[in-house]
Amino acid sequence: MSEFLRTYLTVAIFGAVGVGLVAALLGVGRIIRPSRPTPAKVENYESGVDPVGDMWSQANIRYYVFALLFVLFDVEAVFIFPWAARLETYAVFGLIEMAIFIFILLLGLLYAWRKRMLRWV
Repeated sequence: MSEFLRTYLTVAIFGAVGVGLVAALLGVGRIIRPSRPTPAKVENYESGVDPVGDMWSQANIRYYVFALLFVLFDVEAVFIFPWAARLETYAVFGLIEMAIFIFILLLGLLYAWRKRMLRWV
């Protein structure tokens, strides 16, 4: 067996041991734990508020847009921090590339602003 395959075999063995250990511990926990279901335990829980009405209520689409915009600008921060840490390495080319990246994101923010999607109603 080649060294290449041996390294993958080692990873596969560790993965199998990890999956087996998790399965064994979950199984032991299922056997040991007490199970006494009551109607109060199986009732839906909504952050301490008793659920009322139909569970199929519609939510305003703006909440989803806010969530997507948050994710968009959160990802932007993930790209900007490593760039800022290595700014001297990237020099002018990196500065221009990041300026283009931020400009495209600002265009998206401007679009959302012009469509009045940033108003919390």
